[in-house]
This record gives sequence, structure tokens and C-alpha cells, in this order.
Amino acid sequence: MTTKKVFIGTDSGATTTKLCAVWENGEPVSNKVLQRSTGTENGRAAVMTSWIAGVNDFLTQNNLQWSQVAGVGLAIPGPYERYGVFSKTPNLPASFSGWDVYTEYKAALEQKVGRSMPLVVGNDGNYGGVAEARLARGNTKTTVAMLMPGSGLGCAYVGADGLPLEGDTLAGLETGHAAAPVHMLGLTGKPFSCGCGRDWGCYEAYTTISGLPQLLAEKIKNHPDHELAKSTATSKEKVLSLRTRAQKGDPLALEIFDFQARVMGLMVANLSMTLDAGIMIIGGGLMDHEATTLEFRERYMRIIRETAVPYLWAPQRGVVKILPATLGELSQAIGAGLVAMYHSHTAD
Repeated sequence: MTTKKVFIGTDSGATTTKLCAVWENGEPVSNKVLQRSTGTENGRAAVMTSWIAGVNDFLTQNNLQWSQVAGVGLAIPGPYERYGVFSKTPNLPASFSGWDVYTEYKAALEQKVGRSMPLVVGNDGNYGGVAEARLARGNTKTTVAMLMPGSGLGCAYVGADGLPLEGDTLAGLETGHAAAPVHMLGLTGKPFSCGCGRDWGCYEAYTTISGLPQLLAEKIKNHPDHELAKSTATSKEKVLSLRTRAQKGDPLALEIFDFQARVMGLMVANLSMTLDAGIMIIGGGLMDHEATTLEFRERYMRIIRETAVPYLWAPQRGVVKILPATLGELSQAIGAGLVAMYHSHTAD
């Protein structure tokens, strides 16, 4: 009897690591991720211990053996100094800057299994795009771009080979930090600031949670009698209440998310000029079926489409599909496993 190979996907954030895997045909081993604390507060060694223990737990829970693992993918947020080496990032301790996670994780895996273990490392947003692209295009070779607004704005472009565009410095498609043409949407004055340090008005600042305090401060001027205008709650508490408020029909909250959707629509059109992808996927927390209503999601997607289509080239209209993501929290771990699988096929 032939033992089926699996490719592990490790999706590690600053606080939580999610694990899943795919079979050698690309199908997910499970429709649930295994979640573990990353342990960054306890240093690098604790993170490595957490990753190896997480893989071991996932294998055990799914009746798999380490001998079946043919490769591992690690999805981690950038920026990087070079392949698999962290640069300074706002979500990790300063001591993590310069950490060669590729070399250490590969060594830890090989120590565990007693043999060579192929490992690929890449941007978590890119790997999420790989998983969503596989589902969205089916058996075709259609190229796919994906935008994932959440705390920040992840972006990915997946080519006909199923692999993401990474670029020469692993900063490929960091389009969330391109300048957004928000002058078209009625905003004047100084561009919103962005955590990346750029001052030209990044798309991320107008479409994500990180930019909501600035957008709330701007839009609340139109609602001087709104409850939030008089509230003594913290800025964080106010912005985190907006999604719930919008789903209850709150005019201020709806205005804010409608604005974000229009900016996303302009971004879709902008990327279509550059990439000409046949499918554009919108992911992130606003597409989360457990956190948002169907009515909210459909309104958000409708505004994105209505904003984007007039700016597409004529041959793209009616051809480019603008779709919601479907995998949710599974996407990045599954994508990491898929990239490991694709690389193994190339090596073969």
C-alpha cells in the first residue's frame, strides 16, 4: 500500500499560528485549521517549539505520520531582509529583526524527522491568494489577484502556474502601500497616515481597521449628533463597534464602509490596468461569514463592482470576475501547503 504524501502549511502571525495541510493532489487534508499560540513574547526558541508542536498535533489529530510529510510551507508577514529573514516589523519584538526563520525552522523540522525536509517561506497574503486562486479558477489557467483588507491590506497575484508574484526583494504586490486616488471620492486635506511611514495616502489607510480612526474622525463631521460624537469610549472601542453598527443600519457606519468599498473598487480597477487578472478576489474580515451578514457582504461587493467597472478597459468589462473569498481563516495555511506542493512538482 502506498502512503499518501502531505504538505504542511504553517500560517504564523504575531500571536496565533494556524496549521493545515494538503494531499499531493492539492486537496485539503481538513476543513479546519489547528490553532496554537505563537509564543513570540517568550522569544525565538519558543516560537520554534510552538511550530513543531503544532505540526505534530495536526498530524496526530488527522491520523497522519511524520513520514508522510513531503514538504512544509511557512506563511509569515513581511517585510523581510532577504528570503526567510525577518526585517523590523511593528507586530513582533525588536529582537526578532534579522531572525533567519527559514534556516531555523528547516533545521528543527529535519531534526524531528531525521531526514531532509523541503521548506518554502513566503508572505502570508501571497499564500492566502494561492489557496483562493486554486478554488476560484478551477481547471483553468486564469490569473488571479486577491485583496484582503483586515488590520492591514494584504495583496496577492497568482500566475497561471499557481504561484504568487513575490518580486526580487520579496515585496511583490505590496499594493496596499501604493497611493490611493481618494481625491475622486471627496476627501480633501492631508492624506491619511499609514503605519508603513509613507505620506502619500496608502490604500491601506483608507480600507482597513488601521485607518478607521482617521476615517471615523473625517466622516463623523457629517453626523454631529451621532452617539459616537459624544461617546467617552476610546478610539479603538469606537472603531471596533462600526462593523456591528453598519449591520444594524447605522448611517455613519454605513457611510464609512461604503467609502472603504469605493476605495477598494478603485484599487481593483487600478490593479486591472497593471495585471489584467481574469479574477479579482476580495477577502479579509468583512467577508467573514461568521462576523458579517449576507446583506452587508453583498452591499460591500456591489459597491466595489460598481466603482471598478467604469474604469476597466472595454474588453475586461463583463469578463473580469470580482468575487468574495471563500476559505476564510483556512486560506493562508492551505496556501502555504500548496506552494510547498507546487515547488515539489517543480523539483521533480
